[in-house]
Amino acid sequence: MEKALLKTDFHFEGQKSLYKGKVRDVYDIDDKYLVMVATDRISAFDVVLPKGIPFKGQVLNQIASKFLDATTDICPNWKIASPDPMVTVGHRCESFPVEMIVRAYLTGSSWRDYKAGAREICGVPIPEGMREHQRFAKPIVTPTTKAEQGEHDANISKEEIIKRGLVSAEDYALLEEYALKLFERGSEMAAKQGLILVDTKYEFGKKDGKIYLIDEIHTPDSSRYFYADGYQERFDKGEQQRQLSKEFVREWLMEHGFQGREGEQVPEMTDEFVKSVSDRYIELYERITGEKFVRDECEDITSRIENNVKNMLARL
Repeated sequence: MEKALLKTDFHFEGQKSLYKGKVRDVYDIDDKYLVMVATDRISAFDVVLPKGIPFKGQVLNQIASKFLDATTDICPNWKIASPDPMVTVGHRCESFPVEMIVRAYLTGSSWRDYKAGAREICGVPIPEGMREHQRFAKPIVTPTTKAEQGEHDANISKEEIIKRGLVSAEDYALLEEYALKLFERGSEMAAKQGLILVDTKYEFGKKDGKIYLIDEIHTPDSSRYFYADGYQERFDKGEQQRQLSKEFVREWLMEHGFQGREGEQVPEMTDEFVKSVSDRYIELYERITGEKFVRDECEDITSRIENNVKNMLARL
């Protein structure tokens, strides 16, 4: 098996803190910049799985980097540069405590809730008689709270967000506008590659009174894609869609009796399964970007990252 980067522990000049998320390790430099390392860790049901996925970090970082560059005309974003295949360096912003989820289709968790009887998501009404993987009349915004590590994100309505003072009404209106415009751009770019952007999440922050798009964008960890070819035929027949997202990992876990609930054990991840996940991530990279994925095969990933980041920080 190829090597996978599961953890980092760098000590950069000016480093104030290190935050280890489910997938990313984020270094605060002088409370001014962030060094975000996309590791090869993979999470599902808010649980970090025991094995890493080779090249996953590179895939996530390079897709996010490409989409950040392709959307700067819509809203400002945090990225300054990507000095390493697995790293982005950017502006440190105060993040909003909510994530903006945009959905164009009734699928995944929204379908599971709908099937269980729910007829609204986050205060947004959903019509009767819809079927799994059916397109909404127009994309909807269904925010969630940002969970602390080990906890689950929770659905929340726009009204509740404003009422609780999590985001001001003025800021929320801009977050929603940005999210829908970003989703439209992502959908257009996906369509050119024969894909459908089904749903995704965006995170935003503020710096010097200005709202920035932060974190990742349109990656398989934050988004779900269907293949456009055959979508309608499969939908008409009530068949599952061919998709490129992390949902197939969730489905594999559910088939093996794991949904992140207390007392459940993560099933054994065989080398064969790990390789299949890696291949799916690379396939999505090539499909969504239209470019061949160049594996950055390195015996010492940690040293490569450390050298590249140190050189970058010296230039800031």
